[in-house]
Amino acid sequence: MTVTQPRPTELRLRKSACVLNVAFDSGEKFELPFEYLRVFSPSAEVRGHGTEILQTGKENVKVIGVEPVGNYAVCLKFDDGHDTGLYSWSVLYDLGRNHQENWARYLKRLKDAGYQRKPA
Repeated sequence: MTVTQPRPTELRLRKSACVLNVAFDSGEKFELPFEYLRVFSPSAEVRGHGTEILQTGKENVKVIGVEPVGNYAVCLKFDDGHDTGLYSWSVLYDLGRNHQENWARYLKRLKDAGYQRKPA
């Protein structure tokens, strides 16, 4: 049996709120903050070679562009120059479904590293 991943029905960049809203054909909707998208970028720069590389100083990062990649992904352009992550539909869905767990893990890693997040 083949399981199909939900596909997005809407992607809306809300620059003033610093979030990307994503709605899927499964009925699920996610509000993904820019910082979260940046620190969990699927790029090699962040993912490394099998290990997540801790990203710091991304509290106020902005998404300045969204470019479609075929019919399977988008490339997000960040104002810190990062633009190499391809956010496939399955990556966006996974980031939405696992937002709370991912974010808690990220905050713990920052704390363990002695990094103090800056206010927005």
